[in-house]
Amino acid sequence: GYNQIMNFTRVVVVSGRKMSMLSSKELKFKPVTHVIFDVDGLIFDTEKLYSDIMQVICDPYNKTFTWEVKKKQMGRKQREAGKILIEELGLPITVDDYCQQVNELQKKIFPANTVLLPGNTIQLLQLHIYKIKHMYTHTHTHTQLLMCSVIYNYMLGAEKLIRHLHKHKVPIAVASGAHIEEMELKLTKHKELFSLFHHSVCSSSDPDITHGKPAPDCFLVAAKRFPNSPDPEKMLVFEDAVNGVEGALAAGMQVVWVPDANIDKGTLAERATLVLDTLEDFQPELFGLPPYGVQN
Repeated sequence: GYNQIMNFTRVVVVSGRKMSMLSSKELKFKPVTHVIFDVDGLIFDTEKLYSDIMQVICDPYNKTFTWEVKKKQMGRKQREAGKILIEELGLPITVDDYCQQVNELQKKIFPANTVLLPGNTIQLLQLHIYKIKHMYTHTHTHTQLLMCSVIYNYMLGAEKLIRHLHKHKVPIAVASGAHIEEMELKLTKHKELFSLFHHSVCSSSDPDITHGKPAPDCFLVAAKRFPNSPDPEKMLVFEDAVNGVEGALAAGMQVVWVPDANIDKGTLAERATLVLDTLEDFQPELFGLPPYGVQN
């Protein structure tokens, strides 16, 4: 059967593909029964849109939104992310001002940039993503931002994995730092895919979430909302953000990290259960899940 602990060392090679090099420590992948997904940068290629929004907020003050600041924001609740931006760049605005601007920009950007294309077209776009080039000026309007933003779709391998797990009746859920209204905007043309999830936890608006990632709150709440409230050790989390990986580990869960190329993996790669370049490289059988190609 597939429910066995599989040991791998330094470089994991499956089906001729090399997964990310981790360390000399021995990895022990434990079988799981439930799976939790982050959304932005993991399922959706939306992180560029968030960067665009942050830069528009910074433009009037001649500040540049950097990856160092973005890394600290990723996965956090909206107000926590706002406080980080304001403090890191010294912006003369309040957290309430930040939230209002972000919400207004999201309402203009997300529905307009959502695309739904035939499967073959999506695969081609994922393999060679076309991004509209743009340059910022300090006189950006919301309309200009809307026209230059990236049209987003699924990250490579995300839709395939979600549908595979659902087909084989593996319970799946979402744990995001987003607000519920924000999530609904992003799902304008993706409702069918997200109907496959048992539930979604949106940290910024969920009353049961006290602290956003890197705290474990959203992952523990997501686990408890499955019918049988599985133990954390039976959960597998997929994350792209440093804060998300830290939160999953703090929750006592195994975590597959699919980091953005701009992120310095540092020592976190030693602690994550597995590090991949894309979800396309994930092999479900490593964690006791049905492999691709197996009939239900």
